[in-house]
Amino acid sequence: MTPPPELVACATPDEAVAAALDWVRRSAPSSWVRAAETGGASAVRQVRTPDEYRTWYPTLAESGLVVPAWPVAYGGLDWAPAMAAAADRALRPYHLPRLNPLGLNLAAPALFAHGTEDQRLRYLPPIVRNTEVWCQLFSEPGAGSDLASLSTRAVRDGDHWRITGQKVWTTWAHLADYAVLLARTDPDAPKRAGITYFLIALDQPGVEIRPLRHLGGEIDFNEVFLADAVVPDAQRVGAVNDGWRVARATLSGERQMVSGSGSGGVDRIGGAGAGRLVRLAKERAAAVPGTGWDDPLVRADVTRLWAEEQLRAWTNQRVRATVKAGRAPGPESSIGKVHGSDLNQRIQASAAALLGPGRTTWRAAADAWSDAVEAYPDGMPAEVRGALRSRANTIEGGTTEVNKNIIAERVLGLPREPDPWEGKPWREVPRG
Repeated sequence: MTPPPELVACATPDEAVAAALDWVRRSAPSSWVRAAETGGASAVRQVRTPDEYRTWYPTLAESGLVVPAWPVAYGGLDWAPAMAAAADRALRPYHLPRLNPLGLNLAAPALFAHGTEDQRLRYLPPIVRNTEVWCQLFSEPGAGSDLASLSTRAVRDGDHWRITGQKVWTTWAHLADYAVLLARTDPDAPKRAGITYFLIALDQPGVEIRPLRHLGGEIDFNEVFLADAVVPDAQRVGAVNDGWRVARATLSGERQMVSGSGSGGVDRIGGAGAGRLVRLAKERAAAVPGTGWDDPLVRADVTRLWAEEQLRAWTNQRVRATVKAGRAPGPESSIGKVHGSDLNQRIQASAAALLGPGRTTWRAAADAWSDAVEAYPDGMPAEVRGALRSRANTIEGGTTEVNKNIIAERVLGLPREPDPWEGKPWREVPRG
């Protein structure tokens, strides 16, 4: 990847803003630029389809503006964080979201913190270009909240490892090319001491991916079955049996990614933001005077949620600067995860409530009953879909209970909860 010299040469925030704006105006389709400069991000969405953006995205990636604070060799511009932040603010009206969020926010922090230079040069540029999509193979049927009790095994076979086990709740595995993977390499060590971190190609024999359908009808999560899948030792990140320490970079990145507005990852999982909530309340008032925004109780609730989302965004932006600089967010990301999950659920519940009776019934997008069973989500109001999807927010990316423990122990310095099996070999610890 060779970014434009005029972008690499920037030395101040003002220069970065001017160069970034000039590059986008010259390189993006003119209809997108006109929409951005007259109506902002919402106008861009009206003239640009997701597929069109994905097709053009490699051009953006080649510029280095996807991750401007990363080194040039990895796909960035080697800008100082202040320069990257200034350019990011200036480009917001153009709505240029970063694709491949699991690669950028989960795999990349571990590679920066613990990977070799060869690994970073091999994997980071395709992540930036979105030509190799990533997912995370951590959670298991018997190792969710207590992830360190995982039982997927990795056995050394010369200069390769053979992986056997089952993972679950794997977001976007059905779309991914690679995954970060935790597997047990020493069952005689305490549970956190016998885990190793790998990068595994999913398009190989021994990997079976089975999609799981959500309550709202969509598919994001998957089960992944591993039967003697092969990983070269060159795709091991960190030392053997030191995977738990490596995984902390990924787990912190995951929590930051799903911490809500301004997180720099996927922003919010489930529904639109508080700005849409304001518009919906005003639409309801226009349709039925005295309801929605006209109701002082509704208006107070919506305003409170909007203000809280602004605070969430500003708080996340501080952590986002760290991520854009190529460093993993620390335990403070758990604070954003706990608050952001609860906030998004409240926003989505309020949006669904504004629909009135429309939130409980809708016409399926099919005539025959057998078709309607599969097609009913197509007629579901977006607000209902968001409310249903948001119910998982307090579970995915680390449960609220686990993240509160992390805050207590690693942020507040409180003592750990007693564990009678602390320090015992993993194979001796009872498992459900």
